[in-house]
Amino acid sequence: MNADQWLTAFAAEIGAAAPDEETTAELLDLAATAAHASERIAAPIACFMAGRDGRSVAELKAAAERVAG
Repeated sequence: MNADQWLTAFAAEIGAAAPDEETTAELLDLAATAAHASERIAAPIACFMAGRDGRSVAELKAAAERVAG
């Protein structure tokens, strides 16, 4: 099972929509910023926080870049 298939199945399991390609790319960029500016464990936690925040991923990526300096 590849990542897209897994995400689609996970989305169905939790009753959510899987992210589109643009959102997936933005989330991966956010995760990369968090992981490279800190410890790797920051990446999934930052994405979790982003998912609960309500702002766009682009806004949250910009915030992560400000934190990263």
